[in-house]
Amino acid sequence: MPTEITGTARFVSDLHLRAERPDLVQRFAAFLADTAAANVDSLFILGDLFEYWIGDDDLADPFNADVCNLLRSTADMGVSLYFIAGNRDFLIGPRFAAAARMMLLDDATKVGAGCTATLLLHGDTLCTDDLPYQEFRRLVRSEDWQQRFLARPLSERRAEVESLRRRSAEAMQAKTATIMDANAEAIRAALIRHDCRRLIHGHTHRPGQEKINVPPGQAERHVLSDWDTNRGDALEIGAAGVRRIDLSR
Repeated sequence: MPTEITGTARFVSDLHLRAERPDLVQRFAAFLADTAAANVDSLFILGDLFEYWIGDDDLADPFNADVCNLLRSTADMGVSLYFIAGNRDFLIGPRFAAAARMMLLDDATKVGAGCTATLLLHGDTLCTDDLPYQEFRRLVRSEDWQQRFLARPLSERRAEVESLRRRSAEAMQAKTATIMDANAEAIRAALIRHDCRRLIHGHTHRPGQEKINVPPGQAERHVLSDWDTNRGDALEIGAAGVRRIDLSR
């Protein structure tokens, strides 16, 4: 696991890649090519790379294999790849990571120290007001649930995920924007608990940045965009500081 952000690093989240959206894969391929051409040292993918992932034994699927090959080619060009699981692709495991030459990180990963100490999250753990979601998250992240799910045939898993996606969309319509957003106290508590002065995450689809008051001063929070038809971004940290890269179309 990296302990420092050395050289230049980029961060993306919530690409939601899927076969029915080839435009997203094309944008991702262009972004990876630019990342390698710009001699970026590290790329951190903070979850929801895929719209869903039903297990590493689905790696033979042509779409999944194509995305894996894009990542591996980028790693072969000298970019170190890191991944934090999202709420859609938390079943990505060692087999996919090895094939893509990508390192799996903990749900909450701290890199750097002092005033540059940075906490990396997908961001769903910060949405503490959404109690039904947090209960569901605990269920599907349990070893017992995952073992039972992964033991089922791929066709059954795919059908179950499609059902879950429909139910999730319906449930979101009944929730307020505030409930689905990151909780301010949860943000502050995470920064204090991990002794960090910078937080980078996605998940909420509410891109932006803000200052957070934490002892003994201030921290900064950067929220990454999802990659939809009309928007998308990446955060870059390098010698020139922090900058947001607009990837919208």
